Amino acid sequence: MQKAKEIGIDAYHDEQREKKRILNHLLKAYDDGSKAAFFCLAVNMLELKDLTETLETADDRTRGLSEGEKAVFITGQLKALADRDI
Repeated sequence: MQKAKEIGIDAYHDEQREKKRILNHLLKAYDDGSKAAFFCLAVNMLELKDLTETLETADDRTRGLSEGEKAVFITGQLKALADRDI
């Protein structure tokens, strides 16, 4: 709720809607059947700007890869973001 206080409730709701869209995209395009909980946590914990940039990069760089290869790629990218933010 602190973030809602900081940026305002409307902006917070907009951000949450965008994060929901990103989560749905991750689940549809990158889930190999074992990443749903990881994706939920990542979307909740990481900044929207970072998620958006990472997803755009992943969409470009994983064209033609298998589902498993895509899952490995995006998982690595999201973990790198989390490590950077620690």
